[in-house]
Parts: sequence; C-alpha cells; structure tokens
Amino acid sequence: MTTLLQINSSLFAGNGQSSQLSDKFVAAWKATNPQGRVVTRDLSAEPVPHLTAERFGSFLAAPEARTPEQQTVVDFSDRLIDELRAADVIVLGLPMYNFGIPSTLKAYFDHVARAGVTFRYTANGPEGLLQSKKVYVFAARGGLYAGTPRDSQTIYVRDFLAFLGLTDVEFVYAEGLAMGDESKQKSLTNASDAIGQLVEPLRTAA
Repeated sequence: MTTLLQINSSLFAGNGQSSQLSDKFVAAWKATNPQGRVVTRDLSAEPVPHLTAERFGSFLAAPEARTPEQQTVVDFSDRLIDELRAADVIVLGLPMYNFGIPSTLKAYFDHVARAGVTFRYTANGPEGLLQSKKVYVFAARGGLYAGTPRDSQTIYVRDFLAFLGLTDVEFVYAEGLAMGDESKQKSLTNASDAIGQLVEPLRTAA
C-alpha cells in the first residue's frame, strides 16, 4: 500500500491557500490511488513545540541515561520520524511569513533532524537516511518572490530535505495572492493547472 504524508503549516489550518492547494493535490492523488493511505499532520491544529536546550538535550542523552521526561520528548520525535519513514510521498503546504517558513514548520524540522536517525556524519560529510521518496511542496505567497534573492524558502527547504536524503522535490508556487483579485485568481488557476500536470502521469500509470 502506498502511503502519502501531508504536512500543512498554515496558521489558518485548512483555510490557508497553501493547505487548500495541498488538499487539491491529495484529493487528486487519492483518486488515482484508491487503495493508498493518507496521513495528515496539521501543524496549526497540533503544533510541534519549539526546540529548547532541554528538548535538544533529550536527543543527545544516551538511551539508558534518559530521564522519563527526556524519553517523552524522544518518543514524540520518533513518532514524527516514523511518519516520514513510512511515507512514499510527502506533500508540504508552505505559506511564506515575513520572508521565511512558519515557525511551527521550523520546529517540526528541528524534531525530525536527528543525527544517527534521519542523517549521519561520514568521512565524506553528512548523509541523509530518508531516501526514495517523492516530495511535493505547495508554496503560497502574498508577493512575487520565486527566482529572486528574497525567496529564502525554496533554497532552505530544498537544502533541509536533501540533508535528510529527500532530493526528489517539486515546487508549485501560488504567488501574488495579496496583489489584487486578478493576480490572486490567475496565480491560483496556474497552480491548479500545475497540480493537474503533476497528477496526470499518476493517472496514466494507474
């Protein structure tokens, strides 16, 4: 059974434009994979705690030396990582807030990047341990940033995912959403068309 993990990070949960785009893709994916399994993690409904020195210390502590509180932190992180490991396809709804990613998504990243678990250091540098997965990122922005120096998201997200071994990543952008109704509708239409193009090969394969 193929498993898709959907991660939405909009502050507005399902009402966010990035969430709605990822929902549209997931609905189309389910239509081509009726036996597929979808796991949804909404970082607005269930925020991941931001990293603190205490939480980071839990990851560093030897298993046999962990306190019950530290083990609880590690167990929570392990559950997030298990979702990633089990997924064949990962879908990320990504809004832009003040030129960056949502702080809840950064907290999520901080809890799934663990040395010896999702990556390891080798003589040739770091090696990601989560591989052979397809990632789709649906990025919604109020302005126009793709391909400009102000798009700090794309490079950061690509680099972070690659650090974990996730290198097959495709972005779909919906930009100019705060630049008037005409700009918004045109961008959302283009994003919907892009979703159709992504899903068509899956439909053909099915």
